[in-house]
Parts: sequence; structure tokens; C-alpha cells
Amino acid sequence: MKTLPTLLARLILPLPLLLAQPLPLHAEIIVIVSVKNPVRTLSNEQAVDLFLGKNNDFPNGNKAVPLDQSEGAGIRDSFYRKTTGKGPAQMNAHWARMLFTGRAQPPVAVGDSEAVKKLVAADASLIGYIDREALDSSVRAVLSIH
Repeated sequence: MKTLPTLLARLILPLPLLLAQPLPLHAEIIVIVSVKNPVRTLSNEQAVDLFLGKNNDFPNGNKAVPLDQSEGAGIRDSFYRKTTGKGPAQMNAHWARMLFTGRAQPPVAVGDSEAVKKLVAADASLIGYIDREALDSSVRAVLSIH
């Protein structure tokens, strides 16, 4: 029979390895617009500029209104890490600077992929990002982020 210290060691020793594992990143994130929007594709830089408040218009000159997913959502963190290299704390700092200087407002957080898709489908000025699994014919994919 094993002793209590031996059992505890077997349970506790692997714990740091489990905690050190990276958080799962969403395999593929899709930037979407309404099918009513004439924009067919965006570059990563164009999408980043819209979501970071550096640009307020689509490449064709039409107004663009970005939507975020809920704060703390894995897809939101993955989206910004993959497109900007910034984590949640860095994004919060970015928006604090932008708000303080009056240059831009952060995207409105509206929930999950289904909520974003529903709103974007109904309004040609909106742009959002969703899990690839949520993509359907109600919206147009303009950028795929791996």
C-alpha cells in the first residue's frame, strides 16, 4: 500500500505541468460582414485598424462599426492575440489611451458568435468575428485568421 506522501506527490507533481499548458486558441476565427455589404475581403491590417479604432471606414469609404465578443471570452482573447499580438491587459491599456485622448471608442461587446452573426447579418455597417463553426450564408467571410 502506498503512503499518503507518495500519493500526494503523484497528484501534486504533475500539477505545474498541467497549469503551464497554453490556453486553447480557437482554431479558426472568421471576420464577417453582412451579405448586404459590398466589401469582399479585408487584409489583416485593415481589420486590425477597424477593431483598434485607427480607421472608421471600410476600404470602399462606407462607415464601419466593429463588434466585439464578451470580455473574457476565449475567442476575443484569441482574436486580438492572433491579429495584434496583444493580450487582454494590453488591449485594456490601448483602449484606456484611446478613450483618454478622445480618438476612439472600443467596439461594443455583444455576446458570443451567434449574437455577433445575427447583428452583423442585419446591418451592412457592422463588422465582427466569429468561430468558423458559426459561419453560414447570412454573413460574408472577409478574413480568415488561423
